[in-house]
Amino acid sequence: RYMVVYQYGSVVLFNFGDEEETEFLNVVRKYCKEEFGKPKKEDYGVLIRPTLSEWSHGSHDIIMLRKFDIDNIRIIASVLAQSIALDYFAKLVDEMINVFSELNRGMERTGTFTMTRKKLFQLVASANFTLADVIVRMGLLERSDAAWKNINYARVFEFMREEFELNERFKSLHFKLNIIQHNVRLFLEVLQNRKSDILEWIIILLLAGEIGVGVYDILHEA
Repeated sequence: RYMVVYQYGSVVLFNFGDEEETEFLNVVRKYCKEEFGKPKKEDYGVLIRPTLSEWSHGSHDIIMLRKFDIDNIRIIASVLAQSIALDYFAKLVDEMINVFSELNRGMERTGTFTMTRKKLFQLVASANFTLADVIVRMGLLERSDAAWKNINYARVFEFMREEFELNERFKSLHFKLNIIQHNVRLFLEVLQNRKSDILEWIIILLLAGEIGVGVYDILHEA
């Protein structure tokens, strides 16, 4: 049995029963700063066949290996962990997309923008952190060291990434983040224009007040 824990929140367990799984996950929770609400779980089959004619053979929802060594464990665990984490980040991004969709619908109906500058900046930070987590912490664009050095591990690595569609899902996530950035630029311009309008009105009122005082002085002297 093996358990692999990743700093971005994924845990991969090999050959654990349900009760053992719960027990070991509770141990991991003691070292977590925060927990992601309801955990998402995904099962995948890894079958070991020492007599397999080839190093590995993959099909839908299962991969067969001739040897279950530490490099195969690292490769399979990393892809499974990234897949689960991508689901989590995709949900976050979809929620941000929904926020901007509501804002756009509101502007279409009323012609006004109601989000505060602080809330908008929080969304910007969240989008930036999401992209940084996916690329840096998850290492989604990185290739396994074993896959670089050995063609057999490279085939396992490529099969697993294709099986879980990591490249396509990352492209989809990146596309949505670009949409968010486009909306952010648009609404920042709206806020900036609103601020400029307020400053213009303040200047107009100050000028009007100064003119009013001047007229009063003239009339008073007359």
